[in-house]
Amino acid sequence: MYLTKEKKSEIFKKHGKSATDTGSTEGQIALFTHRIEHLSQHLKNNHKDFNTERSLVKLVGKRRSLLDYLMKKDIMRYRAIVKELGLRK
Repeated sequence: MYLTKEKKSEIFKKHGKSATDTGSTEGQIALFTHRIEHLSQHLKNNHKDFNTERSLVKLVGKRRSLLDYLMKKDIMRYRAIVKELGLRK
């Protein structure tokens, strides 16, 4: 499994408020980003895997929704997470 319990808690600890705060917007965005990177690497090797491609598109949409929400609520937190993760619109 590419996403172990320890890796997930490390992501939330680094980007969220704590390792157990899985509901923070920044933590969820960071988790989605990790999953998107993993699926992108998978699709480079398996370009005919259309189910994974669909899952990737859905994850990108979810992350975009969370980023839009964060931009409306607190622009400074939005800018910080975008810069930290190296995202672009």
